Amino acid sequence: MASEKVALVTAGGSGMGAAAARRLARDGYRVGILSSSGKGEALAKELGGIGVTGSNQSPDDLKRLVDNAMAQWGRIDALVNSAGHGPRGKVLELSDDDWHSAMDVYLLSAIRPARLVVPIMAGQGGGAIVNISTAWAFEPSPMFPTSGVMRAGLASFTKMVADEYASANVRINNILPGWIDSLPETPERRQAVPLGRYGTAEEIAATVAFLLSDGAGYITGQNLRVDGGLMRSI
Repeated sequence: MASEKVALVTAGGSGMGAAAARRLARDGYRVGILSSSGKGEALAKELGGIGVTGSNQSPDDLKRLVDNAMAQWGRIDALVNSAGHGPRGKVLELSDDDWHSAMDVYLLSAIRPARLVVPIMAGQGGGAIVNISTAWAFEPSPMFPTSGVMRAGLASFTKMVADEYASANVRINNILPGWIDSLPETPERRQAVPLGRYGTAEEIAATVAFLLSDGAGYITGQNLRVDGGLMRSI
């Protein structure tokens, strides 16, 4: 891989986003990281990249990340959209504000950076996007009601972008993680997984790296389950 390939990671200060940033840096990418906690900026410095402390719900913060990357490296080859956690509760007890907040957390947090980055990728001859979604995007769980609803919308958005920009060699896919070690572990959850364990953030990062690679060059518009077989019967 050429050392000057550039990847941006949103919500990359911890968990799966941070693991993806570390993996991409090891694979030779220059890495730009956005994080609200400041951890992303510290990680970017460690990896020799650039960091922005800000929110993936802020168009201005996202634009700052993109502008900084373009000023530093002049291109963007990969985008990884991670996200935090939105409101939870009984589905009909969630308020309008809860649903609007969830749309920001889970859906617009991927749409806004894609809006900025896809034209750059198309203009330079191609690029790839991976959205870190959830195993419950198509079979929602009452544990994560707003996540399931909004990430079902993310799946539709991803397919539409894939269709429109395939001719420009811009690919976009979602990965659907199940129980990952960045989440609290319980025996009941672990026992529900056919592989009998939680996945690791590093396994998610490896999947992200594959979908961004030339080896996945014929994959776009897909939703790939990375869940230890949790949703095997669906």
